[in-house]
Order: sequence, then structure tokens, then C-alpha cells
Amino acid sequence: MDEKAEATEHPRIAGLWIYPVKAARGQALAEVELGPLGFAFDRRWMIVREDGRFLTQREEPRLARLVPRLEPDRLRLFFDGEALELPLAELGTPLEVRIWNDRLVALAPDPRADRALSRWLGRRVRIVRLIEDRARPCDPAFAPPGSRTAFTDGFPLLVTNEASHAALDRAILARGGAPVPVERFRPNLLLAGLPAWAEDAGGRLVFQDGTMLLLVKPCSRCIVTTTDQHTGARTGPEPLAALRALGRDRRGEGPTFGQNAVPVLRGGPARLRLGLRATLRA
Repeated sequence: MDEKAEATEHPRIAGLWIYPVKAARGQALAEVELGPLGFAFDRRWMIVREDGRFLTQREEPRLARLVPRLEPDRLRLFFDGEALELPLAELGTPLEVRIWNDRLVALAPDPRADRALSRWLGRRVRIVRLIEDRARPCDPAFAPPGSRTAFTDGFPLLVTNEASHAALDRAILARGGAPVPVERFRPNLLLAGLPAWAEDAGGRLVFQDGTMLLLVKPCSRCIVTTTDQHTGARTGPEPLAALRALGRDRRGEGPTFGQNAVPVLRGGPARLRLGLRATLRA
């Protein structure tokens, strides 16, 4: 078996991230619990405008400076010298919220947190907690029937490829730009040991215990990828310009990078960890 074929068949996990609050900074982990909605506590909280519509870095790049830290008994939030604490449990006042075309009832856990975040952003906002048994359905044109997601844009997980990121950085350098950290793409899972762009073909990522991720749809990228995930500053046209130059705007929905994924579990939740090997199958 040649080296390329072996790499294609046996990728390993090189990075794991959760984003407890949609649009806030990610938290890198060595091990995660995987359930039907993706990684435990990933995008279970969300900031909404006064009218209930979701708020992201597309509109408020400062949200990159909101740093969540998941602890055993609470979620802590840090932003520009302030700190908040929220319960992990599904507690709070019911509130109808909107994310894209979906409307659902969430829970607003703490008016004090709402006031603090509103002062910081200079606009009235609230932070809400997902009611997990009311999670949204995934797009049935791509995901299996019954697939659901939390406050993600559309699917439970985003999978990226280390070699694809390296190829993109080379294209950016060739255009006179600076390399872009992989965190700009806000992945849940980074794979090593695959050829560049191997993830584009989709397929099934099967782990040693039989847990499987279905790679269901290329991820269309937006202005968030041009946002420094530490300062919240917009940094220019990259990586979007290089992705377009590489011909990665084939769907007419914006340039793509990474694959949206849906978990298929055997029984209860599974555990994924750094270094865990898998097989990528058609």
C-alpha cells in the first residue's frame, strides 16, 4: 500500500474544539463527549438581539473577545476585564429566538448577564440556553432523517483537514498574504494524515469503536474567517480571496473549506480524543 493510500485510510484527530456560546471564542480540548447534537455543550448558549434574532461575528466581530470556559458545574464568560457565570443546567425564562429561518423556544438564564453583555456591546442583547429536546432539525437534503443540531448554523459538527489548511496557507503566501490560523475556520475537529482536500469527497469517518461521522456538505465560508479570533479585528481579504482563487466557489454559495458533519452513534454517547485514529470511507 502506498503512503498516500495509507494516509487516506487512517487519519487521526489533531484538534478538538467546542464553542459553548455561538460566535464566541472556542475552547480547545484533549477529549470530548460526542452525542446526537455534536460535542457536549457545543453551541448550547447564544446571544440574541432585542428582537430575538441570533447575533454572530458577522455583525459583531467583538464577540471573538468573549471567552467561554466550561467548568464541571458552570460556564464562565470573560470579556474585556469582566466575568460572568451561568449554570450548565437548562434553567431560565422561556424566550422565542430565531436562528436563520428557524424559530424555537430557548431559556434566558440570568438578567444580570443580559445587562452586562448589553453594556459591553452597546446594544440590548440577551444570552439564551438551548432546550436540548427542542433542538433544530438539520437540512434533510443533506443529513439523514432525524438529525438535529443545537445553535450551530446548520449541522452539529465541522470537520477540517490539516493538509488542506497547509495548502490554503501556501496559496495565501503566494498571493503575498500572511498565513491564517486554523481557528479562523472555527472547526470542531481537525484531522491529520489525509491528503489536501480529501474531505471534499464527503463520506464516512469511522472511529475504532464504530462511532461514525457522516461528512454531508461542504462548509461555505463568510467574513468571520477574516476576523482575528483574539482581537475581533477584521484583517483583510484572506482567506476568502485565496479560496476563490483556488476555485473553491463551485456551488455559488461562497468559497468552501471543511465539511459539515452529522454523528452516527452506537448506543449512547461516545468519547473522542486527540490522536484517535479513524478510517475515511466513501
